[in-house]
Amino acid sequence: NNFTMKVTLNWLKQYVDFNWSPDELTERLTMLGLEVEGVQKISAAFDGIVVAQVVTREKHPNADKLSLCRVNDGTGERQIVCGAQNFKAGDKVPLILPGASLPPKPGEKEPFTIKVGKIRGVESHGMLCSPQELGLPDQIDGLLILREDAKVGQPFAEYLGRSGSDVVYDLEVTPNRPDLNSVIGIAREIAAVTGNALKIPNVDLVGLRCSAAPSSKDAQQRVPTSKLVSVRIEDAELCPRYTARVIKGVKVGPSPAWLRDTLEKVGIRSISNVVDVTNYVMLETGQPLHAFDYHLVGQASRLSQTSGEKNGDRQDACPTIIVRRAGE
Repeated sequence: NNFTMKVTLNWLKQYVDFNWSPDELTERLTMLGLEVEGVQKISAAFDGIVVAQVVTREKHPNADKLSLCRVNDGTGERQIVCGAQNFKAGDKVPLILPGASLPPKPGEKEPFTIKVGKIRGVESHGMLCSPQELGLPDQIDGLLILREDAKVGQPFAEYLGRSGSDVVYDLEVTPNRPDLNSVIGIAREIAAVTGNALKIPNVDLVGLRCSAAPSSKDAQQRVPTSKLVSVRIEDAELCPRYTARVIKGVKVGPSPAWLRDTLEKVGIRSISNVVDVTNYVMLETGQPLHAFDYHLVGQASRLSQTSGEKNGDRQDACPTIIVRRAGE
């Protein structure tokens, strides 16, 4: 079976210089053996959509399941009729203004343009949006509720970190070309065609500095990963190689806007900085990654050894990741 891969014009340009137009890149990718299934230009995808704040929410006078809202769009208040149920006064939400169009859905020839109109006898001056209506990967039954620190009146594209134009390419990769299942792999082909250098980020692998004594701040030494975590492969046929690194000082939280934006463009929902960066590097390099909580790996290793699992009599010196087939 063929594999699908999504990549953006701007992401490719981080790894190789080229000045092709979006249409020319489509042709070049096809000539390189990649079938271009779809092209989405998102330069103006969110024009006319702003961050708004719900001032009041009341029951629609003529419909039980509709709400009549006063909404601040940054320049003043406007009346909006809304059918969603997951919001309250004070929430910040995306608002598409009359005259603007929602991003076209796959298969749609014409975008849906918002107009001032009456809904069950009451005028509505715009529409509050769900992520599905905006073409975002989040699946929410209702409106997209924005962060509390969102600036009322801010263009929604700016809120997402999508102030620049970009183009998303939906590609089909044949099984004999797994090297094209990554951004760097595709950029390498472009580098070969253009003669320009492939720009792969430098990775500085530095051993962890751990205190030699708990009371000493100055006495530090580099500790190799093998002293902190071990990997045991029990099925070398299915997994001939598995590597691990330990990273300290990580604080789990939301990803920066550029990372959320990059992933959302290619259809991956943002979870947290740790999960997002593994997905980013996986798409970048074609190398699957997974992040484990170091302390939870240690707990699982101890439970494994005490439950009489295969090789359970072996006491590993440190937390162990065991690579094996599923048990019965």
